[in-house]
Amino acid sequence: MDPQLLPLLTRIADALERLAPSAGAAVDLTQADAFVWHAEGQRLTPVPTVSRVDLSLLAGIERQRDSLLENTRRFAAGLPANNALLWGARGMGKSSLVKAIHAAVNAESTVRLALVEIHREDLAGLPALLHELRAAPRRIILFCDDLSFDGGDTSYKSLKAVLEGGIEGRPANVIFYATSNRRHLLSRDMIENERSTAINPGEAVEEKVSLSDRFGLWLGFHACDQATYFAMVEGYARSYGLDLPTDELHARANEWSVTRGSRSGRVAWQFIQDLAGALGKRLG
Repeated sequence: MDPQLLPLLTRIADALERLAPSAGAAVDLTQADAFVWHAEGQRLTPVPTVSRVDLSLLAGIERQRDSLLENTRRFAAGLPANNALLWGARGMGKSSLVKAIHAAVNAESTVRLALVEIHREDLAGLPALLHELRAAPRRIILFCDDLSFDGGDTSYKSLKAVLEGGIEGRPANVIFYATSNRRHLLSRDMIENERSTAINPGEAVEEKVSLSDRFGLWLGFHACDQATYFAMVEGYARSYGLDLPTDELHARANEWSVTRGSRSGRVAWQFIQDLAGALGKRLG
């Protein structure tokens, strides 16, 4: 090697080392009950306080609650349990149910589950995350909120391999819960486009639609009627000490839902926040 090139090559190597992402520091998965995965830097960040509502306040989804609660209890006990897809109407408590059940199972069990959230845009880093979680000394719910795929997005392939069929597959100490507004996780336009452009339309669509089939537990969430909406509002008002005559509470809640153009758990909670502010009361 030409001795004159050595300083130049050293500077290039130093520059490349500075540009390379630093390895994420190992996280003690026993220091908290919830974490967020950051694909950039491949690190887990503890979440000291999870934003959630109590399980008893989630009205109108009793069947879904019971199914997911039983599945999670089995997982916590080391028994076979299914990955779960919670799909359907917006604002009906899909993500709230996952967080509430995580807290409820931890409260009743000696085995405390960890909740690890991965953002949809970080799914490409899922294999690296699972490599870290595989050796964890506790059982983990891996949670992805608002999971869906559009256009040429191919990150669903990483998820398919993990859920079922990959060489390593899902670690025994990890279960995957996801929420989505779409039952098949991709838009109708995307499905129709696959049919119209593929040589074998059926096979092209089947590859992507089959992703949802890899969830053993499907839980559908549908828009609520007025009685259920009022039950949600009454539950929140009672829990937070917002004392109003029932007729007045219903009238104000109904007016709020009309201005929003919908009824859902999210709309009920937003109404309660507005009501508490108007009454000069704090929530929590």
